[in-house]
Amino acid sequence: MKKDQRRPAILSLFAMLALHLFVLCYMQVQSTAQDTKNATGKAVYLTELSENIFPSAWRLIRESIDQAEKLEADYYLLDLNTYGGLVDVADSIRTRLLKSKVPTIVFIDNNAASAGALISLACDSIFMVKGAQIGAATVVSGGSGAAMPDKYQSYMRATMRSTAEAKGRDPLIAEAMVDQRIVVPGLVDTSEVVTFTSGEALKHGFCDRIFENRQEVLDYLEADRELLVVHKPSVLGTILGYLQHPMATGIFLMLIFSGIYFELQTPGVGFPLIAATIGAILYFAPNYMDGLADYWEIGIFVLGIILLAAEVFALPGFGVFGILGAILFISGLVLSLLRNDMFDFSMAETDEASMAFVTVLGAMILSLIILFLFGGKLFDSPAASKLVLDTKQKTDEGYTVGDEKSRSMISREGLAVTDLRLTGVIEIDGERYDAISEGNYIPKGSRVKVLSYRSIYLVVMPVI
Repeated sequence: MKKDQRRPAILSLFAMLALHLFVLCYMQVQSTAQDTKNATGKAVYLTELSENIFPSAWRLIRESIDQAEKLEADYYLLDLNTYGGLVDVADSIRTRLLKSKVPTIVFIDNNAASAGALISLACDSIFMVKGAQIGAATVVSGGSGAAMPDKYQSYMRATMRSTAEAKGRDPLIAEAMVDQRIVVPGLVDTSEVVTFTSGEALKHGFCDRIFENRQEVLDYLEADRELLVVHKPSVLGTILGYLQHPMATGIFLMLIFSGIYFELQTPGVGFPLIAATIGAILYFAPNYMDGLADYWEIGIFVLGIILLAAEVFALPGFGVFGILGAILFISGLVLSLLRNDMFDFSMAETDEASMAFVTVLGAMILSLIILFLFGGKLFDSPAASKLVLDTKQKTDEGYTVGDEKSRSMISREGLAVTDLRLTGVIEIDGERYDAISEGNYIPKGSRVKVLSYRSIYLVVMPVI
């Protein structure tokens, strides 16, 4: 069959496939519509939250409520079991629940402490399992567990109070869940914050019904099994959750520090720079998507690297550009872990800022220790030599390479043919060698002494 004759046949085949897919989709839609029409129960969208209230929890609630609204569910049911978490994240969840177009119900399956209590109060109805608890919403330090200063408690009291008022619950009791100084006549004095059992919560209007298990809740809501949708986190959400794990964050930071170190050791766009770039992307991307890292924080991180590179390769010594570059570099990494609104970091707790700084500084120190202990072996390994871009030096241009030759150069003295801003070229007995300084700037024409060798480079120091 000729080419021109085959074309109509191919087009006909695609048309038939398209028509077939259309018919299948139409039948599926009709089937779903018929199921919905025949359904006698309610459509319930179920979400399970059994973790601390961190950014991943906010992403879970946001995605699930959006889906419940798109499906026009009759109820949004949150199966909750948490000891609390970050106040700002809980406040974001609270706001989204208050704005939900679908009636919201929380089923407290054991615990709704601290931030969990705030989330529960934001729902239209509160159901609890027997033996569950709700309350103890005092804002505490993430490190020591001690109560935070009164300005934090004041904000939490107001948030709990306004949330309770919005849902017709006693605002004074809601405040008493935060501050032990709040007196509720006939309930608590000034010695303790309020924490309700399920029975107590029912008595005081902070629980609407008590159930044995979740199935009883679904039966009470007259949920149709065919219309029950259990939320499954998106693939992107799952990936972001893994990327934001503290261990993953530490690995990405080590990739950044190690990659930049090795790139300075072997200038050129090679594996170290690629590894550092990948580490930076994996470090910043999830934080940016979760609203932690802002564009200006990423910008000062990049600017810090540029200033450090300028100090090493373009400017003598280690001066203002190097110090400023190091400050911006570390600041960009630290600030991207803190919740903020542009330059307003009032939402970030003191302990949260300290933890971010310790995370970055700890990863940097650990990277330096590993590089100090194993850096040379990694640099000289066969695998590294295949991954790092090496520049070939021709012997007819005066360059000499080779492990035996390099080993024989140790303790010998020569002359710096170029400035050594970390790397450069030296000359010994009329032969040129690529060299690395020990970290100090060595100007052109200086006498140098060979200390050791690393891959194709001689490690030198100035002769004083």
